[in-house]
Amino acid sequence: MELQRVEYDLTVCKIDNTEHVDFSRELVFLSKTNDEISLVCETDRVPENAIESEPDWKALKVAGVLDFGMIGVIAKMTSLLADAEISVFVMSTYNTDYVLMKSEDFDRGVQVLEKSGYIMK
Repeated sequence: MELQRVEYDLTVCKIDNTEHVDFSRELVFLSKTNDEISLVCETDRVPENAIESEPDWKALKVAGVLDFGMIGVIAKMTSLLADAEISVFVMSTYNTDYVLMKSEDFDRGVQVLEKSGYIMK
């Protein structure tokens, strides 16, 4: 499976509304529940209304469009990373998945995945 590095730093945030979210950027991930609104965005684009934020994330994108019938794509990756004691934050879109790792663990995480046959694109 091919993976692509996302070339900028990301921050995971909790916000109270979407008024200051810059949706023009390449990667903006928003999720909402009854309890919260979560946002993942470029670190230099964290909105001023962020209630909490966790900076210093890097991401890998699963290259290509994934079929909904594919089983275990994220389970395999996250198991390998968990075995290496690397914490992850996962985002899924309609087409594909993103695996975020803290910046200090990212290079080691890439090495773990490459050793297991993943190809960095």
